[in-house]
Amino acid sequence: MSTTVTDAPTLSPADRCDGCGAQAYVHVKLIGGGELFFCAHHWGRHADKVKEQAASVRDETGRLVDAVATPEA
Repeated sequence: MSTTVTDAPTLSPADRCDGCGAQAYVHVKLIGGGELFFCAHHWGRHADKVKEQAASVRDETGRLVDAVATPEA
């Protein structure tokens, strides 16, 4: 079974991690229905197991690196 990974940014600061309430950077739609939101920390911790049950994964953790690499003038 394959998991679709999408890149289009759609997560906002209002989307929160189901584990800790921090800003979510990963949104997972599950095969059996339902969805989960993860901060970068919790995604790193649980990604391998969650991907086994995922129909799609929207991973925007790259936005964290982009924000650090391009500081405001």
